[in-house]
Amino acid sequence: MTAGTALRTAGAVVAAAVISLLITGAAAVPSEDPVPTPTPTDPVTGLVDGIVNVGINGPDGAPASSIIVLLGITVLSIAPAILLMMTSFTKIFIVLAMTRNAIGLTTIPPTQVLAGLALFLSVFIMWPTLSDINSLAVQPYLDGGITFQAAVDAASGPLREFMLAHTREEDLGLMTRAADLSNPDSPGTVPLQTLIPAFMISELRAGFIIGFVIFVPFLVIDLVVSAGLMAMGMMMLPPVMISLPFKILLFILVDGWGLIITALVGSYGLGP
Repeated sequence: MTAGTALRTAGAVVAAAVISLLITGAAAVPSEDPVPTPTPTDPVTGLVDGIVNVGINGPDGAPASSIIVLLGITVLSIAPAILLMMTSFTKIFIVLAMTRNAIGLTTIPPTQVLAGLALFLSVFIMWPTLSDINSLAVQPYLDGGITFQAAVDAASGPLREFMLAHTREEDLGLMTRAADLSNPDSPGTVPLQTLIPAFMISELRAGFIIGFVIFVPFLVIDLVVSAGLMAMGMMMLPPVMISLPFKILLFILVDGWGLIITALVGSYGLGP
């Protein structure tokens, strides 16, 4: 072993010994007790020790802001189901989609446009019902005048009246028998779990009836064009290419969109 190697080895041993002494000395020094930090006390709940409590109502009896945010997120998450099942959206969208198919335009107007038109027409038709829900349930609950359960009961009243007014008795009877329930004493006592599917069935039926009426004149145009092409011996020419301009022209001349929207709004007791 050379002198340089011996010196390096001795230096490493000394350094290790010094580090060991420092660590041992630091562990031997008694640590001071930490100064306890006082836990703030909530002025509303009076809870300490870091316990978090979310109150349902604020000091003035109104619902807390956290509860309002939670309810808002919940409503947004179930809004599509509510929109489809308990409003006029289903029938309006079915009629608009069947009108597009009857004309022969599979992608024009786009589905997003039809859905947007159906949405705003649904808001227009449901506006009286939404106003009643806001005045009877939403505003009193936000002001702290009623509880959440009372607000739900108050909001279901106008919505129940709207659905009952546009639900057939046959569909109500169908769902009642399917659930093996006794016949209700009055329409106001029909449970929502029976009323909602019965309302949807009635809306589907009404939408298909309107769609069938819309299909008939366009079907006549297709038959006339097909017969004319066959009489001229042009059997290889697709009849859709010839009938499509005539169907669009007919739809424009009779103001088709206006007639359809007027019929849809009138089916809910609105309009002239």
